[in-house]
Amino acid sequence: MPDLVLFIIVLIMSAVVHEVSHGLAALWQGDPTAKYMGRLTLNPLKHLDPWGSFFMPVLLLLFSGGRFFFAAAKPVPYNPYNLRDQKFGPAIVGLAGPVSNIFIALVFGLFLRIFMVTGVIPGGDIMILIGNIFSGVGLLGSGLSAIGIIFVTVIYINILLAFFNLVPIPPLDGSKLLFAVLPIREETKLYLEQYGIVFIIPIIFFLSGPIFSVIRFLELLFFKLVLGI
Repeated sequence: MPDLVLFIIVLIMSAVVHEVSHGLAALWQGDPTAKYMGRLTLNPLKHLDPWGSFFMPVLLLLFSGGRFFFAAAKPVPYNPYNLRDQKFGPAIVGLAGPVSNIFIALVFGLFLRIFMVTGVIPGGDIMILIGNIFSGVGLLGSGLSAIGIIFVTVIYINILLAFFNLVPIPPLDGSKLLFAVLPIREETKLYLEQYGIVFIIPIIFFLSGPIFSVIRFLELLFFKLVLGI
Protein backbone atom coordinates (compact mmCIF):
# COMPACT_ATOMS: atom_id res chain seq x y z
CA MET A 1 0.00 0.00 0.00
CA PRO A 2 2.75 2.59 0.80
CA ASP A 3 4.30 1.87 -2.61
CA LEU A 4 0.94 2.49 -4.29
CA VAL A 5 0.47 5.79 -2.42
CA LEU A 6 3.94 6.99 -3.48
CA PHE A 7 3.29 5.88 -7.06
CA ILE A 8 -0.05 7.72 -7.21
CA ILE A 9 1.34 10.94 -5.71
CA VAL A 10 4.27 11.03 -8.14
CA LEU A 11 2.03 10.08 -11.07
CA ILE A 12 -0.50 12.84 -10.29
CA MET A 13 2.10 15.58 -9.90
CA SER A 14 4.02 14.43 -13.00
CA ALA A 15 0.79 14.43 -15.02
CA VAL A 16 -0.04 17.93 -13.72
CA VAL A 17 3.34 19.26 -14.88
CA HIS A 18 2.74 17.49 -18.20
CA GLU A 19 -0.62 19.22 -18.72
CA VAL A 20 0.56 22.66 -17.57
CA SER A 21 3.43 22.39 -20.05
CA HIS A 22 0.90 21.97 -22.86
CA GLY A 23 -0.82 25.19 -21.75
CA LEU A 24 2.44 27.11 -21.43
CA ALA A 25 3.54 26.00 -24.90
CA ALA A 26 0.20 27.15 -26.31
CA LEU A 27 0.55 30.50 -24.51
CA TRP A 28 4.06 30.90 -25.92
CA GLN A 29 2.57 30.21 -29.35
CA GLY A 30 -0.02 32.97 -28.85
CA ASP A 31 -3.04 31.11 -27.46
CA PRO A 32 -4.11 32.18 -23.92
CA THR A 33 -7.06 29.72 -23.65
CA ALA A 34 -5.51 27.63 -20.87
CA LYS A 35 -4.51 30.77 -18.97
CA TYR A 36 -8.01 32.25 -19.12
CA MET A 37 -9.54 28.93 -17.98
CA GLY A 38 -7.27 28.75 -14.94
CA ARG A 39 -5.40 25.65 -16.09
CA LEU A 40 -1.87 27.04 -15.78
CA THR A 41 -1.70 25.90 -12.17
CA LEU A 42 -0.01 23.04 -10.32
CA ASN A 43 -3.19 22.45 -8.30
CA PRO A 44 -4.07 18.80 -9.11
CA LEU A 45 -7.79 19.42 -8.56
CA LYS A 46 -7.84 21.61 -11.68
CA HIS A 47 -6.51 18.78 -13.85
CA LEU A 48 -8.08 15.56 -12.57
CA ASP A 49 -10.99 14.12 -14.52
CA PRO A 50 -13.58 11.95 -12.69
CA TRP A 51 -13.88 9.48 -15.56
CA GLY A 52 -10.35 9.40 -16.97
CA SER A 53 -8.48 9.73 -13.67
CA PHE A 54 -10.60 7.51 -11.42
CA PHE A 55 -13.45 5.40 -12.83
CA MET A 56 -11.84 4.27 -16.09
CA PRO A 57 -8.57 2.97 -14.55
CA VAL A 58 -10.48 1.18 -11.77
CA LEU A 59 -12.84 -0.50 -14.27
CA LEU A 60 -9.94 -1.50 -16.53
CA LEU A 61 -8.07 -3.00 -13.58
CA LEU A 62 -11.16 -4.98 -12.58
CA PHE A 63 -11.98 -6.27 -16.07
CA SER A 64 -8.36 -7.15 -16.84
CA GLY A 65 -7.80 -8.92 -13.53
CA GLY A 66 -5.22 -6.33 -12.50
CA ARG A 67 -3.10 -6.78 -15.65
CA PHE A 68 -3.88 -3.51 -17.39
CA PHE A 69 -4.97 0.02 -16.66
CA PHE A 70 -4.99 3.34 -18.46
CA ALA A 71 -5.57 6.72 -16.87
CA ALA A 72 -5.80 10.25 -18.21
CA ALA A 73 -5.85 13.75 -16.79
CA LYS A 74 -8.23 16.40 -18.06
CA PRO A 75 -6.64 17.74 -21.29
CA VAL A 76 -5.54 21.37 -21.14
CA PRO A 77 -7.67 23.25 -23.71
CA TYR A 78 -6.12 25.30 -26.48
CA ASN A 79 -7.31 26.85 -29.71
CA PRO A 80 -5.07 25.72 -32.59
CA TYR A 81 -6.30 28.62 -34.74
CA ASN A 82 -4.67 31.08 -32.30
CA LEU A 83 -1.23 29.54 -32.68
CA ARG A 84 1.32 31.54 -34.62
CA ASP A 85 2.61 28.43 -36.41
CA GLN A 86 -0.48 26.79 -37.88
CA LYS A 87 1.42 23.81 -39.27
CA PHE A 88 3.75 22.80 -36.44
CA GLY A 89 2.19 24.77 -33.58
CA PRO A 90 -0.07 21.89 -32.45
CA ALA A 91 2.92 19.52 -32.56
CA ILE A 92 4.93 21.91 -30.36
CA VAL A 93 2.04 22.07 -27.89
CA GLY A 94 1.69 18.29 -27.94
CA LEU A 95 5.40 17.56 -27.48
CA ALA A 96 5.71 20.04 -24.59
CA GLY A 97 4.13 17.49 -22.21
CA PRO A 98 6.53 14.59 -22.86
CA VAL A 99 9.49 16.98 -22.98
CA SER A 100 8.58 18.28 -19.50
CA ASN A 101 8.52 14.70 -18.17
CA ILE A 102 11.90 13.91 -19.75
CA PHE A 103 13.29 17.12 -18.23
CA ILE A 104 12.06 16.11 -14.75
CA ALA A 105 13.58 12.65 -15.18
CA LEU A 106 16.90 14.17 -16.27
CA VAL A 107 17.05 16.56 -13.30
CA PHE A 108 16.27 13.81 -10.79
CA GLY A 109 18.60 11.42 -12.62
CA LEU A 110 21.54 13.82 -12.54
CA PHE A 111 21.04 14.55 -8.84
CA LEU A 112 20.79 10.81 -8.17
CA ARG A 113 24.06 10.26 -10.02
CA ILE A 114 25.70 12.96 -7.88
CA PHE A 115 24.41 11.19 -4.76
CA MET A 116 25.89 7.93 -6.04
CA VAL A 117 29.28 9.45 -6.95
CA THR A 118 29.59 11.22 -3.59
CA GLY A 119 28.57 8.11 -1.70
CA VAL A 120 25.38 9.57 -0.25
CA ILE A 121 23.50 6.61 -1.76
CA PRO A 122 25.38 3.36 -2.52
CA GLY A 123 25.29 2.44 -6.20
CA GLY A 124 24.35 -1.11 -5.26
CA ASP A 125 21.16 0.15 -3.60
CA ILE A 126 20.16 1.96 -6.78
CA MET A 127 20.74 -1.17 -8.86
CA ILE A 128 18.48 -3.14 -6.50
CA LEU A 129 15.80 -0.42 -6.57
CA ILE A 130 15.77 -0.27 -10.36
CA GLY A 131 15.48 -4.05 -10.55
CA ASN A 132 12.68 -4.04 -7.98
CA ILE A 133 10.60 -1.33 -9.65
CA PHE A 134 10.74 -3.12 -13.00
CA SER A 135 9.79 -6.43 -11.44
CA GLY A 136 7.00 -4.98 -9.32
CA VAL A 137 8.70 -5.74 -6.00
CA GLY A 138 7.90 -3.39 -3.11
CA LEU A 139 10.29 -0.48 -2.64
CA LEU A 140 9.22 1.13 0.64
CA GLY A 141 10.12 -0.93 3.68
CA SER A 142 12.98 -2.57 1.80
CA GLY A 143 15.54 -1.00 4.12
CA LEU A 144 17.12 0.88 1.21
CA SER A 145 17.60 4.64 0.92
CA ALA A 146 14.31 6.58 1.11
CA ILE A 147 15.80 9.32 -1.11
CA GLY A 148 16.83 6.70 -3.64
CA ILE A 149 13.34 5.17 -3.62
CA ILE A 150 11.69 8.54 -4.28
CA PHE A 151 14.15 9.53 -7.00
CA VAL A 152 13.96 6.18 -8.82
CA THR A 153 10.15 6.31 -8.67
CA VAL A 154 10.07 9.87 -10.07
CA ILE A 155 12.41 8.94 -12.92
CA TYR A 156 10.54 5.72 -13.73
CA ILE A 157 7.09 7.36 -13.84
CA ASN A 158 8.17 10.41 -15.82
CA ILE A 159 9.93 8.37 -18.49
CA LEU A 160 6.89 6.09 -18.64
CA LEU A 161 4.58 9.11 -19.10
CA ALA A 162 6.84 10.68 -21.70
CA PHE A 163 7.29 7.69 -23.98
CA PHE A 164 3.75 6.38 -23.57
CA ASN A 165 2.35 9.76 -24.64
CA LEU A 166 4.66 9.77 -27.67
CA VAL A 167 2.83 6.74 -29.11
CA PRO A 168 1.31 8.22 -32.33
CA ILE A 169 -2.30 7.25 -31.59
CA PRO A 170 -4.96 9.96 -31.01
CA PRO A 171 -5.47 11.53 -28.55
CA LEU A 172 -1.92 10.86 -27.29
CA ASP A 173 0.64 13.61 -27.85
CA GLY A 174 2.55 11.67 -30.48
CA SER A 175 -0.43 11.97 -32.80
CA LYS A 176 0.07 15.77 -32.96
CA LEU A 177 3.46 15.26 -34.56
CA LEU A 178 1.95 12.68 -36.91
CA PHE A 179 -0.79 15.12 -37.94
CA ALA A 180 1.84 17.81 -38.62
CA VAL A 181 3.72 15.71 -41.17
CA LEU A 182 0.85 13.78 -42.79
CA PRO A 183 -1.71 15.35 -45.15
CA ILE A 184 -4.79 14.80 -42.96
CA ARG A 185 -7.93 16.95 -43.25
CA GLU A 186 -8.77 19.17 -40.28
CA GLU A 187 -12.19 17.51 -39.91
CA THR A 188 -10.49 14.10 -39.65
CA LYS A 189 -8.03 15.40 -37.05
CA LEU A 190 -10.83 16.82 -34.92
CA TYR A 191 -12.80 13.57 -35.16
CA LEU A 192 -9.81 11.42 -34.21
CA GLU A 193 -8.89 13.67 -31.27
CA GLN A 194 -12.49 13.78 -30.02
CA TYR A 195 -13.19 10.05 -30.27
CA GLY A 196 -9.65 8.67 -30.18
CA ILE A 197 -10.03 7.54 -26.58
CA VAL A 198 -12.62 5.00 -27.76
CA PHE A 199 -10.05 3.40 -30.07
CA ILE A 200 -6.92 3.73 -27.95
CA ILE A 201 -8.14 1.56 -25.06
CA PRO A 202 -8.61 -1.64 -27.13
CA ILE A 203 -5.45 -0.89 -29.13
CA ILE A 204 -3.34 -0.47 -26.00
CA PHE A 205 -5.07 -3.44 -24.35
CA PHE A 206 -4.25 -5.85 -27.17
CA LEU A 207 -0.84 -4.34 -28.00
CA SER A 208 0.22 -3.57 -24.44
CA GLY A 209 2.90 -6.28 -24.59
CA PRO A 210 5.02 -4.90 -27.44
CA ILE A 211 4.29 -1.25 -26.57
CA PHE A 212 5.40 -1.55 -22.96
CA SER A 213 8.35 -3.77 -23.93
CA VAL A 214 9.67 -0.90 -26.04
CA ILE A 215 8.99 1.61 -23.26
CA ARG A 216 10.72 -0.68 -20.75
CA PHE A 217 13.78 -0.87 -23.01
CA LEU A 218 13.87 2.94 -23.34
CA GLU A 219 13.54 3.36 -19.57
CA LEU A 220 16.40 0.95 -18.90
CA LEU A 221 18.48 2.76 -21.53
CA PHE A 222 17.72 6.08 -19.81
CA PHE A 223 18.82 4.73 -16.40
CA LYS A 224 22.01 3.33 -17.95
CA LEU A 225 22.96 6.53 -19.79
CA VAL A 226 22.09 9.02 -17.03
CA LEU A 227 23.24 7.04 -14.01
CA GLY A 228 26.16 5.37 -15.76
CA ILE A 229 25.25 1.90 -14.49
